[in-house]
Amino acid sequence: MSKARSHLRAALSLVAVSMRGAKTEVSGRRGLSACPAPREPGMEYQDAVRKLNTLQTNASYLEQAKQQRGDPQKQMEAMELFLARSGVQVEDLDQLNIIHVTGTKGKGSTCAFTERILRNYGLKTGFFSSPHLVQVRERIRINGQPISRELFTTHFWRLYHRLEETQDDSCVSMPAYFRFLTLMAFHVFLQEKVDLAVVEVGIGGAYDSTNIIRKPVVCGVSSLGMDHTSLLGDTVEKIAWQKGGIFKPGIPAFTVQQLEGPLAVLRERAQQISCPLYLCPPLEALEEGGPPLMLGLEGEHQRSNAALALQLANCWLQRQEHRDLGELKTSGLSIPLQLPLAPVFQPTAHMRHGLQDTEWLGRTQVLRRGALTWYLDGAHTSSSMQACVRWFRQALQRHQRSLSGPEVRVLLFNSTGDRDSAALLKLLQPCQFDYAVFCPNLTEVSSSGNADQQNFMVTLDQVLIRCLEHQQHWSRLDEQEASSTLQSPPQPGGPAPLLLTPHPCSASSLVFSCVSHALQWITQGRDPIFQPPSPLRGLLAHPTASSGASVLQEAGAIHVLVTGSLHLVGSVLKLLEPSLSQ
Repeated sequence: MSKARSHLRAALSLVAVSMRGAKTEVSGRRGLSACPAPREPGMEYQDAVRKLNTLQTNASYLEQAKQQRGDPQKQMEAMELFLARSGVQVEDLDQLNIIHVTGTKGKGSTCAFTERILRNYGLKTGFFSSPHLVQVRERIRINGQPISRELFTTHFWRLYHRLEETQDDSCVSMPAYFRFLTLMAFHVFLQEKVDLAVVEVGIGGAYDSTNIIRKPVVCGVSSLGMDHTSLLGDTVEKIAWQKGGIFKPGIPAFTVQQLEGPLAVLRERAQQISCPLYLCPPLEALEEGGPPLMLGLEGEHQRSNAALALQLANCWLQRQEHRDLGELKTSGLSIPLQLPLAPVFQPTAHMRHGLQDTEWLGRTQVLRRGALTWYLDGAHTSSSMQACVRWFRQALQRHQRSLSGPEVRVLLFNSTGDRDSAALLKLLQPCQFDYAVFCPNLTEVSSSGNADQQNFMVTLDQVLIRCLEHQQHWSRLDEQEASSTLQSPPQPGGPAPLLLTPHPCSASSLVFSCVSHALQWITQGRDPIFQPPSPLRGLLAHPTASSGASVLQEAGAIHVLVTGSLHLVGSVLKLLEPSLSQ
C-alpha cells in the first residue's frame, strides 16, 4: 500500500508541475468547457460549435436513455418529431440511397472503404460518422472531405433556428448533440443532392438516432464485441440484438464472421424482420485469380472491414441496376449457422483503387518524423486493442532500421467512460514499452479557445483522477509481470521473457495535464512540425521526467503508440498535423 501511495504522490507532483502557470483554469471543480457565452449572430463557425456543445448529453440524460431502452418506438417517435420540426419528413430520407453500417469495431473503417470505392465510380458521396478527431465538421463529409466551415455554419444556424421556432410546451425544445448532428447531416445531404450517403451508427443500432432511416439500400454489421455495456447490455449477444436493430424488411444486409452466439442472434433478428442477411466470404476468396488487394489502412483486421465494404458497394451498385439479389449463391463454401454466403466476385478496378486509396485518420495510422515514429489507433475495446497490439508489433518489425542510438518505445494512453482501462492496459504489456505516459484528451489545459474540444460532461479534476488511476493500473501490472518473470525462469531453448529484471512502473510512467505537455516531453524538440513555443518550466525537477528526457534526446529511434481513445488520438493529431485545424 505504501508503494502505491508513493506512486500516486509522484504522479500528483508531476501533474502539479506540468500545470504550473495554469491555476486559473483548474481551480475548484469547474467544467472543462467554461467559456463566455457565444456572440449573437454574427454567427461564425466557433459560435455555432459552442452553441452545438450546449446540447451535449449529461449524466442525467444518459440515465434516462438507459431507462427508455425498452421502448425504441418512443425514441424513434421523438426523432421523427425533431425531423418534422426541422422541415424534413421521413419519406424524404428515402431519396438519399443510404448505406447504413453498425458494429463494435471497424464500422468507421468499413464506411471509409465503402465511400471511397463508390466515389471512384464518379458518384457524389455523403458520409456521416462519429466521433470527430479535430473538428466537428469532420462528421459530415461530401466526396470524402469535411464540409466547409461556411457550409457547417449556414446549416447549423438554419436548423437551430428552425427548431427554436417550432417548439411548444408539448415537446422538448432541442435534440441532444448527436441527434442534432444526425438531423443536420440529412439536411446537408439532401441540399447537396448526393448520389448516396454512407451513414455510420453512433451507438448500438435499434435505438440510435440514425435508425430513423426506413429504406436504406443495404445494411452492414462489422465485428461485434463488448462496448457501451451500460447502454447496450452486458453480453455480446445482447449487443448483437441491438446492432441487428438496423435491419429492415426486404433490405439486404451483410456481416462478417462473428462468434457463434452473436452470429445466431443476428440471424434470428434478420429472420424476425424478414431481412435477407448474408455472411461475407474472407477477402482471400475475392483475391483468387487476381492480384492481391492492397489496402490504404494498415493492420490485418482491416481485411475483414474491406471484405464487408466490397459487399456493401457491390450490392449498392447492383440494386441501382435493379438486379435481383435473391439469386445469390453460396459458392460451395462452408456456411456457419446456415447463413447464406455473399457472392465471390472479381473486384473491379474502381474497387481495387478505392481500397488502396482509402484514408481514415486515427486508425492504424503511421506518421514518420525523423527519429520519431507515431502510431495512432483509437482502439478502445478489448478486441480492438488486441488488433492494435498485433498491428503495432508487426509495424515495428517491418519498419526496423539501422540505429545511431538506442530505440525507445513510448505508450501514450487514455481511456474514458465505463471502459475497463486495466484490461486494455494489460493487453498492451507485450509491446514492452520503456515509458507509459497518461494524460486527458485535452490538447491544452484550457479548451475555452477551441470549441471543437469542449466537453460539458466532465471536470478537469475528474479526467486527471482517471489518468492517475490508469497509472496505478499500469504499476500493478508491471509489478505482477516482474514477479512472474522472477518466479518462472525461462526454459532452455524457450522464448526470452518480456522482463528480465523488475522495474516498478513508478520509474517509467508519467501523468501530464494535457496532450501538449505530454508531447513536449516525448518529443524533446525532435519533431520537425510540433515545436511548442516554450519549454515546460520545472518539468525536469521530476526524476522520471529528467532521466527520461536524456534517454529520449539520445535515442536513435522513438516509437510512440497513441491509443485507448479516438478523442486522445484527435488531440494528438491536432498538434502533429496543424493543417487539420484549418
